[in-house]
Amino acid sequence: MYGIEFVPNEPVLKLAHYTKLAEDNGFSNVWITDHYNNRDVYSTLAVLAMCTNRIKIGTGVTNPYTRNLAITASSIGSINELSGGRAVLGLGPGDKATFDAMGIEWTKPLSMMRESVSVLREFFAGKKVVSEGEQGELVRFNGAKLAFKPGNVPIYLGAQGPKMLELAGEVADGVLINASHPKDFEFAIKQVEKGLSKAGKSLEEFDVGAYTSFSIDKNADKAKKEATIVVAFIVAGSPETVLSRHNIPKSEADAIAEMIAKGDFGGLMEAVSDDMLNAFSVYGTPEDCLARVKELQEIGVSQIIAGSPIGPNKEKSIKLIGKHIINA
Repeated sequence: MYGIEFVPNEPVLKLAHYTKLAEDNGFSNVWITDHYNNRDVYSTLAVLAMCTNRIKIGTGVTNPYTRNLAITASSIGSINELSGGRAVLGLGPGDKATFDAMGIEWTKPLSMMRESVSVLREFFAGKKVVSEGEQGELVRFNGAKLAFKPGNVPIYLGAQGPKMLELAGEVADGVLINASHPKDFEFAIKQVEKGLSKAGKSLEEFDVGAYTSFSIDKNADKAKKEATIVVAFIVAGSPETVLSRHNIPKSEADAIAEMIAKGDFGGLMEAVSDDMLNAFSVYGTPEDCLARVKELQEIGVSQIIAGSPIGPNKEKSIKLIGKHIINA
């Protein structure tokens, strides 16, 4: 399967055009990010539902801290109804820096995610939700119930750390992993399989999504240039364990973080190395990108998600992916 990610920092009707183009070029999923400073994710998904026929549409990802889970269940349930059963819910622990800016406390993300999935399943099934005991430590409901039944909306967890990856395998229908290199998936899939084993499930019935920074163009230099700034932010935010996996010195990552803080984007173009680009993105000509996609699929990735920037020209890049990668 092939998915695509859009950030609603552009007008929604423009994203609807891109999504319809993606559907026409063979993509199976579209994922819309959820951040307070962009356009609302659910109104965006509602428009996409009305402008498409087959493609699955979902949050990529929302979180249980900024929205009460009853509201999340109602919102994604409405999208599922509106789209004729095409909704999926991507749920993650979120970004602490964003929560700090919003004045929201980031508490026990692993426990929060486990309780959230359990509660959402009950809402989706049309049950009255009462949180008791350990399951109500962070997520509390005293008999809340939706007036309609959303149906079986698949839940994907956004995960990177070992425990969250294991939890995804145990409780979710799929996982969205922000990574682009086979080394990262060799590690991640082993963790996911631990959770699958706990739940008595197999990898064949679970969707492993590679949420990649993707940049494709017939001109390799243009594709590389477009990926560089995105990769800079990924490098700056990567934990040392991930950096060391790719032999990237932390001092170089710290220097890049400092340039970002200063707004020195010219310096970033020089500071981001080919090793960093190779570790944290899928970029280049259609042939280059297809080679990496095949590597990821051989390891066990079942959904390749083309994330920001997608390419120098989104329309052309979507068509290139459809023609040279999905059709291949």
